Amino acid sequence: MLGTLLLLMPFAHYGEIRFIDALFTSTSAVCVTGLIVKDTPVDFTPIGQVIIMILIQIGGLGYMTAVTFLAVMRRQKLGHRDRLILQESLNYPGMDGLVRFLKIVFGSIFIIEVIGMIVLTLRFWADMPIEKAAWFGIFHAVSAFNNAGFSLFSDNMMGYSKDVVINLTIPILIILGGVGYLVLTELYHYRKKEILRLSTHTKIVLIMTVILIVMGMGLLLSLEWNNAFKMLSWDEKLLAAWFASVNYRTAGFNTIDLSTLSDANLFFSTFFMMIGGAPGGTAGGIKITAVALALIGVWYTLRGDTHAHIFRRSISQYQINKAYAIIFIASIYVVFSTVLLSEVERLPFLRTLFEACSAFGTVGLSTGNGGVLSYSALFSDWGKANIILLMFMGRIGVFAFTLVIVGKAVQSRIKYAEGKVIL
Repeated sequence: MLGTLLLLMPFAHYGEIRFIDALFTSTSAVCVTGLIVKDTPVDFTPIGQVIIMILIQIGGLGYMTAVTFLAVMRRQKLGHRDRLILQESLNYPGMDGLVRFLKIVFGSIFIIEVIGMIVLTLRFWADMPIEKAAWFGIFHAVSAFNNAGFSLFSDNMMGYSKDVVINLTIPILIILGGVGYLVLTELYHYRKKEILRLSTHTKIVLIMTVILIVMGMGLLLSLEWNNAFKMLSWDEKLLAAWFASVNYRTAGFNTIDLSTLSDANLFFSTFFMMIGGAPGGTAGGIKITAVALALIGVWYTLRGDTHAHIFRRSISQYQINKAYAIIFIASIYVVFSTVLLSEVERLPFLRTLFEACSAFGTVGLSTGNGGVLSYSALFSDWGKANIILLMFMGRIGVFAFTLVIVGKAVQSRIKYAEGKVIL
């Protein structure tokens, strides 16, 4: 709401801006989504663009992380309740070393974003004055690392579709932000030989990230080789597929016109957008760890084995059941929202589904409104409010959002006789 009020101020925008559009932009920035109903470089002043960038950075860090870090820097002592909330928001496994972990997180973020800023600034300097190149480098580095997908180019990154520097730098920033702070910190300690073994969580995140990127590339190349990619050489096709595959799950940058993608590709890409990134990072969605645990649970169920395990570590049945619940509840939310949007807006179902999944996964990819804006720009105020709710839900998390509705679970002390159900 604060971002909305700031964007409504005369100094933040050019021309007229409606409340719902300012709210949509603010939510998209804080939820690091990237869907737009206003052209960022055209409709917002430099001050408005700075406001959007700050909202992206806060949204990527998480409210509790940002506020607690400021408290630590002021040498304020954290209470037990504050530590518990911070632990939950960072997905940190314990209470020991929490403040040290937070400092490492901020140090890592600063270093990664500064390196990204320098590389992007030097690249943009070849096309524009140094002052403008520096601002574009800063904005796009923050937007990429926080998996936001906001761009200061009206055509996003389509003007750099064949540029190797852009096509490598932005996806690497997206991946680093999407794997989660715990994974980055653990890799840092592992490289310094401070720990001898990567955790099961880190192994799952890294392996699933590679698998999903490769699968996304394979899907794009097989379905779009003679369609959206037909005017590109084979090496340019690989570059475009790599860029699009990384952005499918977590960020909203694009180097190709997504409206030209085949219906089959649009459909399959919704699965990637729903999956999202890893917990404790800047990505949304149901998270790759939930999908991994669900697949592990299915595999051992098919084998008739009740003791699921991976990397010589057991996986509790509660965690597997929680993964099933997250996937089921998320699917219900998205399908229900898509049906409502399709009936109210009377727009093509597949593109509406694509937009809904993009919002829930806080991805930001869109088939477009026929111009430079997202497909959501065609929606009514009610439809935009629906997308705002999906972005909010996807960033907060399915379980946290549902708990607000159903309330805290109560542990039952009664156990009934087991009933037999035929499957």
